Amino acid sequence: MNLRNVAIIAHVDHGKTTLVDQLFRQSGTFRDNQRVEERAMDSNDLEKERGITILAKPTSVDWAPEGGEPVRINIVDTPGHADFGGEVERILSMVDGVILLVDSAEGAMPQTKFVTGKALALGLRPIVVVNKVDRSDARIQEVLDEVFDLFVSLEASDEQLDFPVLYASGRNGYASTDMDAREGTLIPMFETIVSHVPPPKLNEDAPFTFLVTLLDRDNFLGRILTGRVNSGVVKLNQPIHALDNDGKIVETGRASKILAFRGLERVPVEEARAGDIISMAGLAVATVSNTIADTSVSEPLHAQPIDPPTLSMRFAVNDSPMAGREGSKVTSRMIRDRLFREAESNVAIKVTEASDRDSYEVAGRGELQLGVLIETMRREGFELGISRPRVLFGEDENGKKTEPYETVIIDVDEEHSGTVVEKMNLRKAEMTDMRPSGGGKTRITFSAPSRGMIGYHGEFLSDTRGTGIMNRLFEKYGPHKGNIDGRKNGVLISNGAGEAQGYALGPLEERGILFVGHGETLYEGMIIGENAKTDDLEVNPMKAKQLTNFRASGGKDDAIRLTPPKKMTLEQAIAYIDDDEMVEVTPKTIRLRKRFLDPNERKRASRAKAAA
Repeated sequence: MNLRNVAIIAHVDHGKTTLVDQLFRQSGTFRDNQRVEERAMDSNDLEKERGITILAKPTSVDWAPEGGEPVRINIVDTPGHADFGGEVERILSMVDGVILLVDSAEGAMPQTKFVTGKALALGLRPIVVVNKVDRSDARIQEVLDEVFDLFVSLEASDEQLDFPVLYASGRNGYASTDMDAREGTLIPMFETIVSHVPPPKLNEDAPFTFLVTLLDRDNFLGRILTGRVNSGVVKLNQPIHALDNDGKIVETGRASKILAFRGLERVPVEEARAGDIISMAGLAVATVSNTIADTSVSEPLHAQPIDPPTLSMRFAVNDSPMAGREGSKVTSRMIRDRLFREAESNVAIKVTEASDRDSYEVAGRGELQLGVLIETMRREGFELGISRPRVLFGEDENGKKTEPYETVIIDVDEEHSGTVVEKMNLRKAEMTDMRPSGGGKTRITFSAPSRGMIGYHGEFLSDTRGTGIMNRLFEKYGPHKGNIDGRKNGVLISNGAGEAQGYALGPLEERGILFVGHGETLYEGMIIGENAKTDDLEVNPMKAKQLTNFRASGGKDDAIRLTPPKKMTLEQAIAYIDDDEMVEVTPKTIRLRKRFLDPNERKRASRAKAAA
């Protein structure tokens, strides 16, 4: 069958997965009476809850032009967040063209720039789709100009700059070459893909080769390797072997199962040819970036290099007094196996074992990526102790310390722009651009050290009354910026174990903001609130009213009315903690605690740090 392989690139929430839903419907992939969930490609629970794409996933639609032969279009849905960029980089080697989807109001955003740069460097020719053209605040022509400027800045070739443009509404299911069209179908998009994206120019007569770009597990089939057949033909039960990047044989075996993508399903097939995107089972050791090939092949395929991680966290065994009460997976061996399994399938994550053997340093692209991993593990029944994120430093050629920088693009109401600029300056960020973006909003661009951005997002939302939008993207390794002040406030620490009492919490509300409510179980060293002052304060939240004959002089006791405690999400908790604190994560609860629960140990650690 006539083949086209294409990836869809877009920023978060620009309507990419919704557009794929409509491509399914209009190509006849779904039956008329078939019940299909919205955003069908977001199959992961966390993807559905957060409304973002986390994992790259291939799919295919069959479309036949009127009076023409049918074409199979393999589509790879890519993540839109920079933290999951490792997924995007790998899948670009599977496709021959890209659809760049941009919002008609927001325009080209940081993640768009990041992935588009990777695609253009590989020589892929883009199709630009301006989505959501029916928005009331659409600025279609300006957005197109921005895209063109972006391509020029990314050193696109003349051929890449001569891109076709479609104006679409993914939700309403139409695309057109006419900027003013507000109805129709997606036929123009199918036609543009078929005419603009070249068919795979690969050799079917050469021996079979296949580059692994995604790795998955199945309870029945074992390890499932996904990628594009680069040359030749593979048949069921054919002898194969896996080669690493140096050409060394990793293992040998047979292609026990070949699965092709048909709509949302993976369908078993007898054989696959050059250009097909398939999944394969039968090997137990082969992993991402390995070459799977016929046993006569000794030369591996070139694997796309992956940008290095910039942030790390310490994952430790939960050693709090409440350990083991809620989770089923609490030992260091279980945590170790799970983390190394994750690093195997997700090449953007690196795991190293710490010297104490009970904790692991996990490095990744950003707080969201590691936050998603922690959330996935807690849902699987794991209990963990998580440290504050820290950036990974480097050295330049002169031996001077360097650190990662990010491009931070902030869209904010004009009235809040002064506050945002002031706060970013405190975090050693340099403003590189500031311009009005319409509708009373201002777009400010900063170059900021990643270290300064840790924990700022919650404060940013408070400063902008929840109306600000922040997008971050790794920019470069630059000179070390020196000391950056962290959290200004100290914390309230429980000085014993027991249940929190409303009688004790009432007066503590005057000291700051509480994180716990009446009746919650506490332990010594647990953080129960934020102190209004800069120092930490040990308090007794378990003090109960004595049951005596004495009564208040006014004739009745005052009723205690507590303000509802501030409950943090996992990401907020990770961003909030300081270097000497940890987040205790269990399947049911997220607690904040001091790293050393005993106050004497905390004092010793504090003295040792001051002496160093």
